[in-house]
Amino acid sequence: MKLNYHGKIHEDRYLTSDSESLPGLGSCIDSSVLLQGDNACIMRSLLQHHELAGRVDLVYIDPPFATNTVFRIGDERTSTISSQLSDKIAYHDVMQGSEFLEFIRERLILLRELMSAQGSIYLHIDYKIGHYIKIIMDEVFGIQNFRNDIARIKCNPKNFSRKGFGNIKDLILFYTKTNNFIWHEPRVPISESDLSKLYSKISKDGRKYTTVPVHAPGETINGVTSKPWRGVFPPKGRHWRCDPIELDKLDAAGLIEWSKKGNPRRINYADDAIARGKKLQDIWDFKDMAYPDYPTQKNLGMLETIVHASSNENSIVLDCFCGSGTLLVASEKLGRRWIGIDSSDHAIDVAKKRLDGVGIFSKGYVEAKYPV
Repeated sequence: MKLNYHGKIHEDRYLTSDSESLPGLGSCIDSSVLLQGDNACIMRSLLQHHELAGRVDLVYIDPPFATNTVFRIGDERTSTISSQLSDKIAYHDVMQGSEFLEFIRERLILLRELMSAQGSIYLHIDYKIGHYIKIIMDEVFGIQNFRNDIARIKCNPKNFSRKGFGNIKDLILFYTKTNNFIWHEPRVPISESDLSKLYSKISKDGRKYTTVPVHAPGETINGVTSKPWRGVFPPKGRHWRCDPIELDKLDAAGLIEWSKKGNPRRINYADDAIARGKKLQDIWDFKDMAYPDYPTQKNLGMLETIVHASSNENSIVLDCFCGSGTLLVASEKLGRRWIGIDSSDHAIDVAKKRLDGVGIFSKGYVEAKYPV
C-alpha cells in the first residue's frame, strides 16, 4: 500500500541529487560526529562522499509532529505562529499536510540507504499523524520489515476538560531493513505483585514456582513434535514446543510436573525468573522529564533501551533530528559511535552540554556546521 498526495517525488531524485563533500570529515567517518545543518543535505553527502552507505546499524528519530507549533527554550515552551516573541526558538513545527509527509518521506529514503543490512529504525511520532507515517514507512522499508507499534506512556494522566479520552501516550514505529537484524532482547524486572500472582506453588525444597504447557497451538505434519512422548500425544490441534528428546532432558532435570491425569507441564521457578527478568512488551512506561533542558526532550532510559536492543558496541547509531542529544548521550554511555544532526543552534548547544556531562570531550569527536 502507498499514499498518493500532491508533491510526491520519485525516490530516485532524492538519491541522485548532487551534494557537496562535508569539509573536515574525510572520506570515511571513524569517530562520533555532531553536525549542524539541513539533515537531508547532510545525509546525501554522507552517502555520496563519506562512505557511510549501508553502515548505520541503528536509527532513532523524533521528528516534528506537524503540530503547527513553535517550540522554545525557557518557561514558555510552546507558542502559536502569531506569537513568536522569543529569540530562544528551539525549532518550528509548522509544516502540514502533504508537504510534511514528503519532508519525512525524503529523510526516510536517505536513512534507509544509510542503514546496514542488519539495521533498525525507530521513529517517534504522535497519534494524530502516526497512521500516515506508518503507511509511508511500509512503502520505504517494506511492510514485511515492520516489527512493532510501541505505545509509549509519556506523562501522568491529565484531567483537562475535553470531549474525548485523555492522551498519555505517543508511539514509536519500529522497522528493520531486512529480516536479519541486530537484536538483544530487552528484559525488565519482575514486580512483587507479578511474582505473587504468577508463582503461587511451593516446591518440596521451598522454592516458588509455576507450571506452563509444553505444547503450543498448531499441528505439525509428520514432524517429531507431533509424535507421542512418554505415550502421550499433544492435544488435538497442538504440537510439542520442542523435540521429545529435549522434553526427556527437562524431565530428567526435574523440570516436568505430571498432573494426576498424566498431563506434562514445565516447571518455571520464581528465582530463575527474577534473575532473568521478563520480556519487555510493546507498552513502555518511560515518562519524560517535567522540566527538561530542551522542549520535546525524551526519556534517557527509553533511548538506552533502544540502543542496547538494536545495536552492538561497534555499531554506528544515527539521529538526524537529534534535538537535545538524548540518543547521542545514550549511545556514548553504551560505547557506540554516533552521528547527530540538527539545524537548531539551541539544540546543538544543549546536546554539547549534555555530552560534556558524559565525558565526550575527553574522548574526542568531530563537530561541524554547514549552511542550513
